[in-house]
Amino acid sequence: MSRLFTTPLATPVATMGGIGFLRPASGTWGSAAAIPLAWVIHATMGFPGLVILTILAFGLGWWATGVHVRATGSHDPSEVVIDEMVGQWIALWPLSAGLWHAGVDPWIFPYPGWIGAFLMFRLFDIWKPGPVGWADRREDPFGVMMDDVIAGLLAAVVVALAAAISHGALGL
Repeated sequence: MSRLFTTPLATPVATMGGIGFLRPASGTWGSAAAIPLAWVIHATMGFPGLVILTILAFGLGWWATGVHVRATGSHDPSEVVIDEMVGQWIALWPLSAGLWHAGVDPWIFPYPGWIGAFLMFRLFDIWKPGPVGWADRREDPFGVMMDDVIAGLLAAVVVALAAAISHGALGL
């Protein structure tokens, strides 16, 4: 079966509407595309909306990745980037949470925060330290999704620490 078409719904979901077919570095394209989507979600639904849609995207992505993987015969095809979207959104949680908590205009999404989240997420996703590598080695749809979830969580910790230092919350 063609890698371009596995099911009418699973492939567009797994590839974020075809973004996963962009080359080179399809994961970086998926992560970059996730940022403006997160910004719109944050602006229209706040931090709780971003968390809820991240969880829903994880479930939908797990399903779509499973269908796509079975159809292509590859355990982690490079065109599957829904996992990058989920991980990138998690990396953006501290930024969204802080802005939402502070009551900042929801359309403001300051660049240092999202750039840091992007760079840290890509670092952990490519480097695959510890638990990120463990999830990646599972070689199943859950592992495909979870390595990016864990990379997103690690990036979120770095973003939160950087924000705390930057805003003097740690007294440094």
